[in-house]
Amino acid sequence: MYLKAKDITFKYGNKKILDKVNFEIETGQRIGIVAPSGFGKTTFARIIAGYEKGYSGTVETDAQRQEGYNPVQLMFQHPERAVNPKWNMERTVNESWQPPKELYDEMGIKDEWLKRYPNELSGGEIQRFCVIRALNPKTKFLIADEMTTMLDAITTAQIWNVVIKRAERGDIGLLVISHEKSMLDYVCTKVVDLSVINKYSK
Repeated sequence: MYLKAKDITFKYGNKKILDKVNFEIETGQRIGIVAPSGFGKTTFARIIAGYEKGYSGTVETDAQRQEGYNPVQLMFQHPERAVNPKWNMERTVNESWQPPKELYDEMGIKDEWLKRYPNELSGGEIQRFCVIRALNPKTKFLIADEMTTMLDAITTAQIWNVVIKRAERGDIGLLVISHEKSMLDYVCTKVVDLSVINKYSK
C-alpha cells in the first residue's frame, strides 16, 4: 500500500510554508523527514494525515478505512493534548482496540496505570498509551511528529524499539518527523530533508 503527497503547497496568510512538495511512502518502509524549525514539518505531517485543510495538491492512499477507522495515524509531540482528560487510560486505548497484555508489558506499562486518568500520569507514561492506541492492527501508516522529543532517553528508546518491532510485524509504513538526525538514523532506513524537497525553502 502507498501514501502519496503530490505538489503540496500551503500558506499561512500570505506566507508560503510548503511549495510543491512531493513525497511517497509504502507499507513496510521507515522513512524520516528532517528539517530545521519553521520549515513546515508539522504542517506537512498534518496534511498527509488528513488533519489540515486549505492546501493545494493531492494526498492519496490505497489504504481503506475499516469500520470508520483511519489507517493513517498521527502521533503528536504533546500526548496530553491527544487524550480525553475525563477518560481513564484503559478506556482511551480501548476506544481504538483491545491490545494484548504483552504489548502493555513491552511498553513498560504497569497494570495500575490502566485505571488512572491523564492528570495522574507523566507525559512519557501517557505517550506509551497513545502509541499502543495507534498500533491498532488496522493501522497501515503511522506518522510520528516529534513523538519522543519531550521524553527522556530511556523512555524514548523503549518506545521506538516497540514501534519498530510492531511496524515490521504489521507491515506498517512508518514516517518519523524530527530535527534529531541521530534518532532518525537509528529508527529509519531512509531520511529525507524537507528543506530540499520543499521548493519554497531553497
